[in-house]
Amino acid sequence: MRAAIQLADADGLDAVSLRKVATALDVRPMRLYGYIASKEELLDLMVDAAYAEIRPAGDGWREALRSLAEATRHAAHEHEWLADLLGGRPQLGPHALASGEAVVAALNDLDVDDVMPVVAAVNAYAIGAVRREIAERRAERATGMDEKRWQASLGPYLERTFATGRFPALATVVHDAAHLNADETFRIGLDFLLEGIEARISR
Repeated sequence: MRAAIQLADADGLDAVSLRKVATALDVRPMRLYGYIASKEELLDLMVDAAYAEIRPAGDGWREALRSLAEATRHAAHEHEWLADLLGGRPQLGPHALASGEAVVAALNDLDVDDVMPVVAAVNAYAIGAVRREIAERRAERATGMDEKRWQASLGPYLERTFATGRFPALATVVHDAAHLNADETFRIGLDFLLEGIEARISR
């Protein structure tokens, strides 16, 4: 699994196949087929291996959920390909199940019917956030323009557009609101979500 993850970390998921993993391991491809039936199975195993890095911690449900979101984000930044594979059907490998067990155990004070919707909401937030961040990182690599240069290139267009008066709410936010970095944006958004969950379950 380490060889497959190293290939994906270096060159993305397109670089991963049973044949390429066999080459990296200096073995015949048919030897791997005795253990892994398809690329889809290989990807599932890679995702489960990444879940070893997603271990929620902390006292109480709120800290456990914050830890889950932050650990998911960290793992996706370490392994960009992970952002493309998270979501969809639940992961049922041993590391993923251990991560899920840790989260659910920390939520034992919640009503049992609230547990899965709450975990799903936090997972959806974390996965959506990291997918956006990874997409921005990839766009920066593809264009050679970081966020500040991209914003500067669009500045004149936005100024002309806002001067028409057609988008006053957007103009106010762009001109007057604090411009947060990705870490701050993630943290504040997560705070909003956790505070909303707390208000809901406190009713």
